[in-house]
Amino acid sequence: MEGFKKFLMQGNVVELAIAVVIGTALTAVITAVVDGIITPMIAAMFNADDIADATAGIFKIGLVIAALINFVIIAAVVYFALVLPMAKLKERNDRRKGVTADEPAETDVDILHDIRDLLRAQQAPGTAPRA
Repeated sequence: MEGFKKFLMQGNVVELAIAVVIGTALTAVITAVVDGIITPMIAAMFNADDIADATAGIFKIGLVIAALINFVIIAAVVYFALVLPMAKLKERNDRRKGVTADEPAETDVDILHDIRDLLRAQQAPGTAPRA
C-alpha cells in the first residue's frame, strides 16, 4: 500500500489525470465553437445549407455558452476534488518530514550553475575554458 501511495504522490499521475480531464472538457468547448459559430459562418458565406447541417445565418450561441459553463464546472470539480486535496496532502507530508515552504527550491538552473562552478574549479590553471 505504501508503494501505491508513493506512486500517486509523485505528482505525475495526478497531473496527467487532470490534463486528460481538462483536455476533454476543452475539446467540448472547441467543438461547440466550431459547430455553433464557425460552421454556420462558413455556410452563410457560401450560401450552403448542408455544411454539417448548419443553417445559414443561425448561430448556436447557446451551444457555446453551455460548453463554456460545463468547462468551468469540470475545472472547478477537478480543482476542488483533486488539486486542492493533493496540495494539502503534500503540505502535510512536507511538514511531517520537516521541509518548510519558506526554503527556496533549487532549480535545474541553480544545479547547472553549481556544476559549472565545480568544473571551473577543477580545471588546470593553464587550460583555457571551452565555450
